[in-house]
Amino acid sequence: MSTTPSPISYKDAGVDIDAGDALVERIKPLAKKTMREGVMAGIGGFGALFEVPKKYKEPVLVSGTDGVGTKLKLAFEWNMHDTVGIDLVAMSVNDVLVQGAEPLFFLDYFACGKLDVDTAAAVVGGIARGCELSGCALIGGETAEMPGMYPAGEYDLAGFAVGAVEKSKILNGQNVQAGDVVLGLASSGVHSNGFSLVRKCIERAGSGAPATLDGKPFKQAVMEPTRLYVKSVLAALAAHPHSAAQGGIKALAHITGGGLLENIPRVLPDGLAAQLGRGSWPQTELFAWLQATAGIDEVEMNRTFNNGIGMVVVAAADAADAVAATLRAHSETVHAIGTIAPRGQGNAVQLV
Repeated sequence: MSTTPSPISYKDAGVDIDAGDALVERIKPLAKKTMREGVMAGIGGFGALFEVPKKYKEPVLVSGTDGVGTKLKLAFEWNMHDTVGIDLVAMSVNDVLVQGAEPLFFLDYFACGKLDVDTAAAVVGGIARGCELSGCALIGGETAEMPGMYPAGEYDLAGFAVGAVEKSKILNGQNVQAGDVVLGLASSGVHSNGFSLVRKCIERAGSGAPATLDGKPFKQAVMEPTRLYVKSVLAALAAHPHSAAQGGIKALAHITGGGLLENIPRVLPDGLAAQLGRGSWPQTELFAWLQATAGIDEVEMNRTFNNGIGMVVVAAADAADAVAATLRAHSETVHAIGTIAPRGQGNAVQLV
């Protein structure tokens, strides 16, 4: 005699549809605060609609995608979930910005084993804040609850940004020439790269880790979110556009994985190098502690971390002071860190 097996619901299998619905309701007011010109529908549809603003005559779309990396492991360990969403947004919108583009909208992907609505809402709250600070609309995303895929209390994040730039104003670095000035915009901390080494340093230091760094509690200093350079750099681009007549801003480089040594060459023409002056920008207590704890040299420090410079601006020599002044007026800390020179037999970035 056969028996009918007892029914198994989706919730029994580990997926709570009600929790997902509750999260969407928590997210809606956060996303609403990010709405801007071009958004044609709020979150909840199968696809997010966005109309390119009519101010663009020949709009070129620029897209970027990224994650937060192993910084998330510290978020789990220290229960600090409210700022990693800012990191997620910054990693993509800062990349889009480098082409001269204004970020228009953002999509996020949040994946976990079991959905904790409070944790997910804290993360998405950070995403919404990052979008708000960069003038970018949060118009869609995906929350995936996948039992057995992630350990309890852990999640993963991915972000996708789309921006637009006038075709005639695309920045690609092709006009950079010897004599141009390299400006460095201060970072807010480690940002979102190099955290596998950061975690090793924390492990090595054990109870000997400092109580504070740069005037902040240790954990806050380490987790400080990636700086959003969008509004200040867009203002500088508008005030100092590149042209044959006025030089202006010729290239931008977002200093992410690979640090200064590997990101600046991405916007330099063949045959040129960026000569960066040793000591031309201050090393913060955070980076000094990381360098001392890891026991690494100056080259490795500038190849693993941003080491205090989160965005690089290459400007014509006669415009550099004015560009720096505009950026400072928009709350950036700006250092003149080097010049462009013929490369010769050396590397594309040279510490001099």
